[in-house]
Amino acid sequence: MAKTESNTGKVYLVGAGPGDLGLVTLRAKECIEDADVIVYDHLANPDTLGWARDDAEVIYAGKKPGESQTQQEITSLLIEKGREGKQVVRLKGGDPFVFGRGAEEAEEIANAGIPFEIVPGITSAIAGPAYAGIPLTHRGHNSHVTLFTGHEDPTKTQSAIDYAALAKLGGTQVMLMGIERLGAVTSEMLRHGVRGDLPVALVRWATTGQQETLTGTVSDIAQKAVANGFNAPAVAVFGDVVSLRDTLNWYEKRPLLGKRIVVTRTRKQASALSNKLRSLGAHIIELPTIRIEPPINLREFAELVQDAHIYDWIVFTSANGVDAFFDIFFKLYDDAREIGGVRIAAIGPATAQRVKDFHLHVDLQPEEFVAEAVVRAFKKQGSVENERILVVRAEKARDVLPKELSAAGAIVDEGFAYRTVPETRDISGAQKQLAEAGADLITFTSSSTVENFLALGLPWPKGMHIASIGPITSKTIRDHGLTVDTEARRHDIEGLVQAIREFFARSMG
Repeated sequence: MAKTESNTGKVYLVGAGPGDLGLVTLRAKECIEDADVIVYDHLANPDTLGWARDDAEVIYAGKKPGESQTQQEITSLLIEKGREGKQVVRLKGGDPFVFGRGAEEAEEIANAGIPFEIVPGITSAIAGPAYAGIPLTHRGHNSHVTLFTGHEDPTKTQSAIDYAALAKLGGTQVMLMGIERLGAVTSEMLRHGVRGDLPVALVRWATTGQQETLTGTVSDIAQKAVANGFNAPAVAVFGDVVSLRDTLNWYEKRPLLGKRIVVTRTRKQASALSNKLRSLGAHIIELPTIRIEPPINLREFAELVQDAHIYDWIVFTSANGVDAFFDIFFKLYDDAREIGGVRIAAIGPATAQRVKDFHLHVDLQPEEFVAEAVVRAFKKQGSVENERILVVRAEKARDVLPKELSAAGAIVDEGFAYRTVPETRDISGAQKQLAEAGADLITFTSSSTVENFLALGLPWPKGMHIASIGPITSKTIRDHGLTVDTEARRHDIEGLVQAIREFFARSMG
């Protein structure tokens, strides 16, 4: 997506998929990462905006009743930004050409003489039924699929939908955007000869942790939808394939389905925890409370990195510290051997893995993932008297490690590799989502995530529980007068996920 040679930019009409972040295409992710401007609607998963550059202009275009820009305003905006020479991504839920206004937008952009590209997305018409255990085709049931939109008044004389033809056609029929008119649609179907006992499924918030499915028949599904308060956004599937759901329903059996969990890590780090929880069915609200920035005195840290070869040991206390260290190291040196014969200690498996990613061996990794355990591990392997040790850490982190190593006779230098600052931006609207809909659980992975979340001053949702990654984080939580509902036995992401699974299993048991 490099800038075009002329001053004209380019508009990318990008399908954001049905909701599950894992169903966004690689091409869509690439476009979002490179965009100067992103215009998105309410059905596009806002977590995709986490891939945007920090300096990208992000514009919400609504398309939700009562808060939308008009279609003409949106199209004019895309053209205006394109004429400014910008790389513009128009992010649309599902696929831009399946019952969206993507084709109209593309025509206007083409008429304005602005280059454009269509990036198809997985439509909820296919993904929704699949995540509800309903195959759209099956040799034993049907040989064709029809997609239609219910987003019109089916009782009007000029209806674009030929219900008599639909009744004759049979097969599997999928209706998008028409749940609020379901009664009128099913009445028309019955009037034109569709059998009353034909199975129907409604899939709401398909492919997300909020997915719900309601089944019935053409004759009773509308009443069931009203009785259950089953509102948009949902897809409706009509056909005998719906009966296969009894056997093929896989997604809704996940252990954390329907649980709303807040992840407070940095935007860059959140994905590891979020993805694991999503794969268990949870609905994730990524609300980063901290951002990693260079240390105040970067030159001083760079000088320590430059002299890394003079140390006997380098101790890394976090994966962020490893990244910051080697980012500078490989700007100074083009050969990893320049690090010399220094040995490496790491706190925790994630930190150790990050060292290994740079093809270096970790010589010391304590079983517990806290600073005190590193000191014990050093003492166990012999005296550290007069050993030169560089401790790579965050500014304002606990100073237990350098103090204890110094007390044991080591010559310790502290390398402040980075600092954590409060993340006050709310690109994806997560703060609003938390305030309006609440959450079942919030995760804290460090003391700074606790302090910075509380500093945001957000209302604490009723009944929101707390999961902590380990004892030091838990102490900070309790120091603020809060209760830790579950703590990871193994103080890393895997351990936290396990603790969350066990917590919900207990509370539901």
